[in-house]
Amino acid sequence: MPPQDSPPSNAAELSVSELSGALKRTIEDRFGYVRVRGEISGYRGPHSSGHVYFCLKDATARIDAVMWKGSFARLRVRPEEGMEVIATGKITTFPGKSTYQIVVDSIEPAGVGALLALLNLRTEKLRAEGLFDPARKQLLPFMPKVIGVITSPTGAVIRDILHRLADRFPRHVLVWPVRVQGETSAAEVARAIDGFNALPEGGRIPRPDVLIVARGGGSLEDLWGFNEEIVVRAAAASDIPLISAVGHETDTTLIDYAADVRAPTPTAAAEMAVPVQADLLAQTTGFAARHRAAMRRLLDIRRNDLRGLVRALPGGEDVVAIPRQRLDRAGERLAERMVSGLRARSLQLGRAAQLLARHSPQAEFARRQGETREAGANLRRAGRLLLQRPRQQVEDLQGRLTRAFASRITLERQAAANARRQLEQASLRLRAASAKPQERRIDRLAALAKLLDSYSYHNVLARGFALVRDEQGRPLRTAADVESGARLDIEFADGRVGAVAGVAAGPKKGAAKKPAKAGQGTLF
Repeated sequence: MPPQDSPPSNAAELSVSELSGALKRTIEDRFGYVRVRGEISGYRGPHSSGHVYFCLKDATARIDAVMWKGSFARLRVRPEEGMEVIATGKITTFPGKSTYQIVVDSIEPAGVGALLALLNLRTEKLRAEGLFDPARKQLLPFMPKVIGVITSPTGAVIRDILHRLADRFPRHVLVWPVRVQGETSAAEVARAIDGFNALPEGGRIPRPDVLIVARGGGSLEDLWGFNEEIVVRAAAASDIPLISAVGHETDTTLIDYAADVRAPTPTAAAEMAVPVQADLLAQTTGFAARHRAAMRRLLDIRRNDLRGLVRALPGGEDVVAIPRQRLDRAGERLAERMVSGLRARSLQLGRAAQLLARHSPQAEFARRQGETREAGANLRRAGRLLLQRPRQQVEDLQGRLTRAFASRITLERQAAANARRQLEQASLRLRAASAKPQERRIDRLAALAKLLDSYSYHNVLARGFALVRDEQGRPLRTAADVESGARLDIEFADGRVGAVAGVAAGPKKGAAKKPAKAGQGTLF
């Protein structure tokens, strides 16, 4: 069927790109910049390019949103999933997907209620991680040498802190200037905390003993930088004790929970950091006065005790009287003992002289010479006695040995004769006992030889038969076992003959054998 012609029309033909461009211009001209309130959905953080993509939705509709890298960097409050915000931007289309979207320039929470809800969620999250645990808190040093202050260098806060420190106890103060409000405030405060902690001990720049993070009062939006996670985590990770002094007494931020001590005001933070010098001086003066008074009382007590001991001690003459008498008596006894000792030593010396005279070399030599002569005479007499006695003993022993050998030879001869008679009798019994079994064995062997001879095939050969073997020596029992031309070994009764098998008329191989005569068995 031929196609029908379309009705004529004067509408201009547009390409897809032209139509998409026209729609883009129409929407942008119609709406321009708008403020849209909705809940953030599908937020995954910045893309690798730095741009941010998400959606804004309410109960019945949703719209795609994009925020360029430069606009995202200027935000004071970072977007989060589920956060209700008011987004300001420009409506446009994306021709590549035939969709419309809003290019967001700025985002602000939809009222204080949204910020509080976000703050509560963040508080619960950080508390669950243990960043607010009281066990992590550090004690402040009693007398810090260096105090680090993180605040704006142009505000009234730094002047209040320095003035209060000068009044109470002047200390060395290091100020790290930061912005305390705005989109870069959180990052600068976190870098300042980390920077103070990174200072080395004993370096060119002294490391603070305590840190003060301070800011004046303001609205929730103004103080929002101190609620950012980066600031809270930096405060919790600080190795240097940290005092949070953000806002007035009624203002509360998350850094207050992570800090080691919270001060209601910056001035109160300075008071917490150092004691009052005048009070310390007064207290030191009081301690010194009390110490002097205690020393005086102790000296008085010791002096009174010493006086009592002096009164109880005897005089010098009384102390040495008895030892003096003992010394006199000892001198008298010493003289008497010396005289008696000399007399005793004289008597001992006389006795020793007499003993020495008796044992002089001449007397000792004469005594030894007489003893030697007497010993020689005794030795000669003993030698004669000793020679006579062994000679007689040897003669007696020789007689006894001769008689013992004679009797021993007689006994041995009698024993040999008895043994010879016993051996002859045993030999006769042995020959008689061995003759009978030997005869029985000879008779049995003869019977077995006859039986073997009767079973031998040689007797069969003697009756005219022959034994046929092949080349290997195996006996051939039937003609069927013999092949034509095979070499044979034929054994007769009187010898062996070699032969070659030929073809003879007879039953063919495999034919039935002729039955043997009754009563005649096989040779093998």
